Amino acid sequence: MASSEFADSADRPIVVASNRLPFTVQRRSDGLSVQAAPGGLVSALDPVLCHQGGTWIGWPGLELRAGEKMPVPDRPYAIAPVQLTDTELQRYYHGFSNRTLWPLLHSMPGRSRFDRRDFEVYAVVNQRFAEAMVERSDGAGLVWIHDYHLMLSPRRVREELVRDVALAFFLHVPFPPYDIFRLLPWDRELLSSLLACDLIGFHVRGYARNFLDCVERTLGARVDHSTMLVEYGGRTTRVCALPIGTEFETFDDLARAARTRAAGEEKVVLGVDRLDYTKGIPERMRAFERLLELHPEHRERVVLLQLAVPSRAQVAEYRQLKQEIDGLVGAINGRFATARWSPIRYLYRSLDRGDLAGLYRDADVALVTPLRDGMNLVAKEWVACQVSDPGVLVLSRLAGAAETMREALLVNPYDLDGTAEAIHRALTMDEDERRSRIAALRRREQRDDLEAWTNAFVRAAAVASEELPTMGDTEFAGWLSDFIKQYRVALFLDYDGTLTPLCDHPDEAVLSPEMREVLRGCAARDDTDVAIVSGRSLEGVRRIVGEADLTYAGNHGLEIAGPGMPHFAHEDLVHYRERAEDLAEQLDRIATDGAWTERKGPTLTFHYRSVPETQRAGLIREARALVQRAGYQPRAAHCAVEARPPIGWDKGRAVLHILRARYGPAWSESVRVIYAGDDETDEDAFRFLSGLAMTFRIGSPDSPTAAARRLPGVDAVRALLGWLARRPPGKT
Repeated sequence: MASSEFADSADRPIVVASNRLPFTVQRRSDGLSVQAAPGGLVSALDPVLCHQGGTWIGWPGLELRAGEKMPVPDRPYAIAPVQLTDTELQRYYHGFSNRTLWPLLHSMPGRSRFDRRDFEVYAVVNQRFAEAMVERSDGAGLVWIHDYHLMLSPRRVREELVRDVALAFFLHVPFPPYDIFRLLPWDRELLSSLLACDLIGFHVRGYARNFLDCVERTLGARVDHSTMLVEYGGRTTRVCALPIGTEFETFDDLARAARTRAAGEEKVVLGVDRLDYTKGIPERMRAFERLLELHPEHRERVVLLQLAVPSRAQVAEYRQLKQEIDGLVGAINGRFATARWSPIRYLYRSLDRGDLAGLYRDADVALVTPLRDGMNLVAKEWVACQVSDPGVLVLSRLAGAAETMREALLVNPYDLDGTAEAIHRALTMDEDERRSRIAALRRREQRDDLEAWTNAFVRAAAVASEELPTMGDTEFAGWLSDFIKQYRVALFLDYDGTLTPLCDHPDEAVLSPEMREVLRGCAARDDTDVAIVSGRSLEGVRRIVGEADLTYAGNHGLEIAGPGMPHFAHEDLVHYRERAEDLAEQLDRIATDGAWTERKGPTLTFHYRSVPETQRAGLIREARALVQRAGYQPRAAHCAVEARPPIGWDKGRAVLHILRARYGPAWSESVRVIYAGDDETDEDAFRFLSGLAMTFRIGSPDSPTAAARRLPGVDAVRALLGWLARRPPGKT
């Protein structure tokens, strides 16, 4: 992709897609009404859409009835509502988005529910969003998708999007480590969909690093961690960390205009959160209780004011959380309260921004202690409101904001004693230190405000990704050096599509001089053994490769021959040689429009690569039916149907036979296995070797694979073999 491809996209209209529109439609007795949606996303994107034009795509907040017309506020950009049925809302939004992805992305997998029906509806809704994005993308410079609700939509958009429109995604929540994300049964689908984007943004580098680790280990994608580039599926995706800011000037103005708290009251420790189990409200209250135990001098002098904004009240977990918080408030107040003082004041409601800014400004301590948070804008809003006598920010180190707000007192919210001591330090901190910390925080948040974040992302999306350099020795050494160090190497290679490009006829697939040279180089080493494992007949693969010192496994391993080991032919093959010829004659009779049958002794392959696409489906069905009636197993291959004897033998078992015959039953103690193949038949070997070998799937990433890594094509295989041949003897 040329670096100038998106050069003018920053000045063209933008298509924004998020779960919700920038307003919510409500049904009242007098009809439908519109209420502006709260939150930083609307504040961030509305100005840029007003400036550049475009479309905002999202759910309006209810299902329209027959004859109802959705009211749309007068804005200088278009609104494209995506309608959801009540069932879709339950499974896509409340189900997969919020009962599966939300807890998993927040590293709370014990709360996740994995329901295939929820995922299927999530996929359907994402497809609907994608169709709306493509429909509205004509003339746009950027399609910008937001958050975990739409992680499956980028792939659908990419399939239809014109090439000069940038496709970007921003995740507003954390991205978890590999060991957590891989619990998701559909991890591959989501990761490969996101990699259809040109740019993927996260709040902080930690989340970006987790994502890069996941795509490398789950998909076998090629990753450059230093530049945060990912190569997958023939395209390069750029990953970036862009911490979102807040409306600094707005909150600064609101704080200056808010009513002043009466002097002489207790010091206030303030918590402001949406009611959610990720926010750590019960842990915060217990830490405050611990403060009163450890430092009784704060009794009757300090109060915890906790504002909890109602959220997802229809979900049982959230109702249970409210009950837990209600119980804690009662227990702590019952334990410590006096006739004149209660330690916790608990407000279960939302406040307008003017009143909230006043609370922010007058709080002596902001206690922002989520158990996990993508960023946490409360901490940033509070800083923007410190316009007079400054307070102290106590911030969870598990919030994304902690990576930049270093002047806060950072705590582990699970450590109640540590959090209590941080609150005590904040309450007793002298004014000079408080002012120094707040001054640094305010400078940064004023500079990196919400507008700066939006502009930075739009500019980043307008710059096309550079392509990664050709795979080389440094990458191969990073993958394999520690794995094969001080071990003998058993190298297994498929032939067609791995050592040579796929050709219309097998006889055309001839080793290039360069590939033959590196193959000979590997075979010439005294610490490396090379085996070719092919679907061709044994004699066919041995003839076309023509290297005497190699081991050959033909017919997917039903026949094996090599130096230092006895010739092997599966004992059941004798029953299939005549049957294979009869089947071949039947397949010859249906072979039209370029289809043909490859005879391989006891097995055969029906090739249809030259058959026009429109005529393949019926031909494949007919060929598979003939194969089954003949007592064979039909197996899919590259533009071919393999007829395999149903005798429980495949490339995986063939590899095991070679390893045991050559190195003995304890082969894994002295040998390291490397296997490279491009075909579905190689998946049998990948599955068998999982955890025992370094495996490579060659070619397109569209098919799922059990291989540990992917290589884009034959040239990458040649480079890998070159490194294996050149590595120092006995070690790497």
